[in-house]
Amino acid sequence: VYAATTCDVNNKCPSDTPCCSQYGQCGVGAYCLGGCDPRSSFALDSCAPAPVCKSEDFKFTNLDGVTANTKYLGDASQTNWVSSGQPIMYQGQQVLLTMAPDTVGTLLASAHYLWYGKVSATMKTSRGAGVVTAFILLSDVKDEIDFEFIGTDLVTAQSNFYFQGIPNYWNEKNISVDSSTFDDYHTYEIDWTPDSITWSIDGQVGRTLDKNTTWNATANRYEFPQTPARIQLSLWPGGLASNGQGTIEWAGGLVDWNSQDIKNFGYDYAMVKEVNVECYQPPSGANVTGSKSYIYNSPAGTNDTVALTNDNTILKSFIATGTNMSADDSSSSASASASSKSTKSAAPQVPGMSGSRPGSDSSSSSSTASSGSSQPTSSSSSSGT
Repeated sequence: VYAATTCDVNNKCPSDTPCCSQYGQCGVGAYCLGGCDPRSSFALDSCAPAPVCKSEDFKFTNLDGVTANTKYLGDASQTNWVSSGQPIMYQGQQVLLTMAPDTVGTLLASAHYLWYGKVSATMKTSRGAGVVTAFILLSDVKDEIDFEFIGTDLVTAQSNFYFQGIPNYWNEKNISVDSSTFDDYHTYEIDWTPDSITWSIDGQVGRTLDKNTTWNATANRYEFPQTPARIQLSLWPGGLASNGQGTIEWAGGLVDWNSQDIKNFGYDYAMVKEVNVECYQPPSGANVTGSKSYIYNSPAGTNDTVALTNDNTILKSFIATGTNMSADDSSSSASASASSKSTKSAAPQVPGMSGSRPGSDSSSSSSTASSGSSQPTSSSSSSGT
């Protein structure tokens, strides 16, 4: 079994596995697509260019617009969402994000990136100790804007933001929800401009952040989310025993893998009915030479180091990288199990979820626990569990 090399901004990936994934591991293929961090990769162009924003109203009446990350090669014209884990269609009206025992949950990530815009998700969260539902915007350099929901508190949405993954836990603020996040659909909205972020629930503003309040005089920069981000909808085990103690406490404790929902259905679940995306124009002064993709031209990873280009976003196979996008292995048939010709052992090609926070390694925040009294409704999926 190939042990993937770990990576961060101080430990860049080697040339044979040049792409540093969202979860801090080096590889080729899908590692070079969504979530590939150019600051931690072998070179800035090791990561494939990112598809530009697309305004659309996504209604989850089927899974036709969802492609597994074991099949997606960067062609955002052919899919809307890239999945890992097990999304399941339910009653032709919503998708279930599932988390069965011995898994790390389910993630849907948008194929297109957003460089400022308004995004809303109409959804129901999961419930239970250690179970975390998330609706976030996450850039490849780990700028992040969050709605997160702890399964032991079904009347609170946590709003949060990070600049390049720096763990400033004072950034978190709770927003009250009028009724159960598990029983009832609510629409959660993030309105992100170059100067501010607004979090709203069911049309009511819950929080506004002004960019000017994020100035760090020591670092001489605004620590404000400012780089192209994917929309991510996820259900993950914050209370996984292998996570840091701070994360487990923040998530409300260890996951109960014998919960009533798991006994009834075989998994914990969250439901997503609709996602609406409205793209804004690139920021003033942006480096615009095309209309197809975003790239970085500096490891600083800030607003002024992003360029809008016509560069290709599609890899030919799962052994390709940003610097060799036409690399092909005819024996692989674009399979995640293919062996890389450039290494003696199989290079990792499809990153997996880690069971830890998507943008930051841990959290020392705490949440007020409340016991959910809502009862599950029986479900039958049109897709295998």
